[in-house]
Amino acid sequence: MEFLRPTTLAEALALKAGRPGAVPIAGGTDVMVELNFDHRRPEALLDLTTVPELTGWSTSDGTVRLGAGVPYSRVITEVGESVPALAMASRTVGSPQIRNRGTVGGNLGAASPAGDTHPVLLALDARVEVASVRGTRLLAAEEFYVGVKRHALAPDELITAVHLPAHAGPQQFAKVGTRNAMVIAVCSFALSLRQGEVGAAIGSAAPTPRRAREAEDFLAAELPWTSSGPLPDSLKRRFGDLVAAAAAPIDDVRGSAAYRKHALGVLARRTLTWAWEEHRTGERACA
Repeated sequence: MEFLRPTTLAEALALKAGRPGAVPIAGGTDVMVELNFDHRRPEALLDLTTVPELTGWSTSDGTVRLGAGVPYSRVITEVGESVPALAMASRTVGSPQIRNRGTVGGNLGAASPAGDTHPVLLALDARVEVASVRGTRLLAAEEFYVGVKRHALAPDELITAVHLPAHAGPQQFAKVGTRNAMVIAVCSFALSLRQGEVGAAIGSAAPTPRRAREAEDFLAAELPWTSSGPLPDSLKRRFGDLVAAAAAPIDDVRGSAAYRKHALGVLARRTLTWAWEEHRTGERACA
């Protein structure tokens, strides 16, 4: 296979247009595993590690634009104050070595239902910036995932950035794994409370990452937004039940479908407790 190494975004887009079958590689934490096990043998690899336009981030008009090549370790240290749930999810990815290499752009490109950052992007109404020689467009995160490990990119497009709201209110991420580190999620959940709106999304419990719409609508209507008191257990239980009902999990080596549904209900109740504590006190809980 050929190894293509552009040094600018324009060059990368031109190469992708001329070689649509070229597989982009940044951290390589997914692609190299597939190559090593001979699960994929592309005609070419398109190395994006030397494209500077992909490795920065900025904040403007209340929105964080995170370059697709920013590694998880930098998300944790540099973006965590603006988008805490994304930093929480990034902390759960692999090992320090993998966090130094892996990127949110790569997580999107793999489009695995178990990807750790996907529930956060959905819960925060993130937009995925993609580009080609034909121009740039923004996709709602909810429109990006179209099937198991399938995304909405055209063959000549590359992921260039993710757009997320900055300082968007209390938010949380939690996941269940078979051990504490270096683990693929059995299931995961992200929650966002902002300006009377709720974002709730699940991972590793359906063919694609997905939002729990009925749970969002219920919580937005029932939360006592102007209260400074704790939430009743009945409200948290109902929210957890609706989150679990939004899942469509399978039985596999990591866990049963029944366990995944149960665990999602528990994660939903816990993250709601933590997010509401921040909402009423202004202090982040269990970050």
